[in-house]
Amino acid sequence: MDQNLLSILVCPVCQSHVIYDKKNRQLVCKADKLAYPIIDEVPRMLIEEARKLTLEEVKQYD
Repeated sequence: MDQNLLSILVCPVCQSHVIYDKKNRQLVCKADKLAYPIIDEVPRMLIEEARKLTLEEVKQYD
């Protein structure tokens, strides 16, 4: 993922910066415990497409 793009992307729910999870092809908001998918190299930053993270998943980003 382009670092310039990543530096400006924020969670649409809380406006926190997101973390790029290359392995799982997703952007993660630790504050809201949400994962936004990256499909065909395009981040899908839509609330309705976000997946709620489990507590275990959230811990791996600390």
